[in-house]
Amino acid sequence: MLFSVLGITGGAATQAAPAVPTPAPASSPPVTAPAVTSSPGTERKPGDYPLTADSLPQPGVPKGRLEGPFSFKSRVIPNTVRRYWLFVPAQYKPDHAASVLVFQDGQRATNPEGSLRVPTVLENAIHKGDIPVTIGIFITPGNTIQPGPKGDQYPDDLGMKNPDHRAQEYDALDDAYARFLTLELLPEVKKRYRLSDDPEQHAIGGTSSGAICAFTVAWQRPDVFRKVISMIGSYTSIGYEPATEAGPMTPGGDLYPTLIRKGAIRPIKVFLQDGSHDLDNEHGNWFLANQQMLAALAWRNAHADEAGETGPRYVVRHEWGDGAHSDAHGGMLLPAVLRWIWGGGS
Repeated sequence: MLFSVLGITGGAATQAAPAVPTPAPASSPPVTAPAVTSSPGTERKPGDYPLTADSLPQPGVPKGRLEGPFSFKSRVIPNTVRRYWLFVPAQYKPDHAASVLVFQDGQRATNPEGSLRVPTVLENAIHKGDIPVTIGIFITPGNTIQPGPKGDQYPDDLGMKNPDHRAQEYDALDDAYARFLTLELLPEVKKRYRLSDDPEQHAIGGTSSGAICAFTVAWQRPDVFRKVISMIGSYTSIGYEPATEAGPMTPGGDLYPTLIRKGAIRPIKVFLQDGSHDLDNEHGNWFLANQQMLAALAWRNAHADEAGETGPRYVVRHEWGDGAHSDAHGGMLLPAVLRWIWGGGS
């Protein structure tokens, strides 16, 4: 039986491992989402997670603006060009600083026919008062600049596909992407819109390698980002490179459980989602890797309590399903996840 913390249950999963319960303060707000059901007369298939009304356009909900795509060349991550979009809700007023949601793989996060449909989710959630007025920043990974005419332009034919510099940016454990975001892109957006400077009002999310990228930003810069949405996160060895004569070993994302267990606790609130039929390949087993993340976060909190450590604790919720390496489950959960991420209390 799969463990559910959002009130969503899936069918039995042949690969499911026992979930690790996460301790949470009694004051934590409830997290609820609709149950998964099949159409009458049909049997639900593993990974079948239809979107709810909160992810679809609704009558009477003010429409925000999706601006872009804008092209951006980074100095922190040189020789790359990327695109980004801005979602500005109808309720935004220049005299009030907006909260911020950054989402990786912006081409898919903004796709109106995709599984995430983040701008529509934001419209509905802001209108209902579930989350504060929030500006969305949706960023593609970089694509390598090539010599010749138009070589410094983001390719128009990529569509929903991954640019070629994604792994170098998203799966690395260093602070390069965090520096790009905090030193370059956020200041660029602030030229146009008033954003909150409060790290508690900054959320960052993504799926797959975009999820580990989001976690790395918060891990490296909890003074700027303290809320993380991680879906089918690639906490695996994609970024690993062996030591050579030219340099030492480069670690992969599978090191994170060790870093969490042995490092100081960061003031991070994180939601983890994955499915029991996620990838299992030379880089690792995604479902097991996400369970290792959950176990490490829970253990570190418990150890801090036992040792009488002062300071922050990780605030964690999770949802395990029976999906594969797909955005479908995370997309269905997203409205409830945003309610929890922005909810008051722990």
